[in-house]
Amino acid sequence: MSRFSRRQLLTGAAGFGGLALAARLADQYGLLPPDSRGLYGPGHALTYAAHRLLTGNALAREFPRHQISAAPFSTKGRPKTPEFQQAAATGFPDWRVTIDGLVARPVSLSLADLRAQPAGSQITQLICEEGWSFIAEWTGVPLAALLQQAGLLPQARFVVYASAQKPWANSIDLPEALHPQTLLTYGMNGRDLPVDHGGPLRLRVPRQLGYKNVKFVNRITVTDTLQGHPAGGRYSWYAGI
Repeated sequence: MSRFSRRQLLTGAAGFGGLALAARLADQYGLLPPDSRGLYGPGHALTYAAHRLLTGNALAREFPRHQISAAPFSTKGRPKTPEFQQAAATGFPDWRVTIDGLVARPVSLSLADLRAQPAGSQITQLICEEGWSFIAEWTGVPLAALLQQAGLLPQARFVVYASAQKPWANSIDLPEALHPQTLLTYGMNGRDLPVDHGGPLRLRVPRQLGYKNVKFVNRITVTDTLQGHPAGGRYSWYAGI
């Protein structure tokens, strides 16, 4: 990441004026998050840049099978439309996820298409910003594989993912989207992903807090800007753990 060093960032972050300096350094080296403006902007910029520099491509912790939570917590919210209710009752035979935007080959994939892909699996902890957490085994397709098949264009910077549960959507940067643990999941603990946990498809981003792990995903859009797209809602855009 060029000549921008950890020392420059952390030295520049001493005090409020230092936060502003750190934000300017982050901007100079392409490490400025979308919510870097406003009162809390310099702090968001420092957090994002520091995590990117200090953790790089580090993996989220994975757990042994005996630590899987016996009763994983769920908020149990789901889309209330008749179409979703009917789809859930019949096992989502027609569910599709679209990958579009800055890709050479936009695609629309069924659950069968996804299950035919080489699968990834991980036992990781989902940590909610509201204080609860659980450990589960997640199974799905690495998002990186799907994006590579669609053909990322050179100007791609962000991935926006939308839910059938309006208006839920969120976004991550390209390094997080291409991280090997970021999965488009269709399975949990050896079974189909339960609806209460986001079935039939949930984006699992284990290096970020729960609100980045959007349920009921049906569209993934690659873009070079988040202007006009979701950038964290009431929470900070970057939710690194």
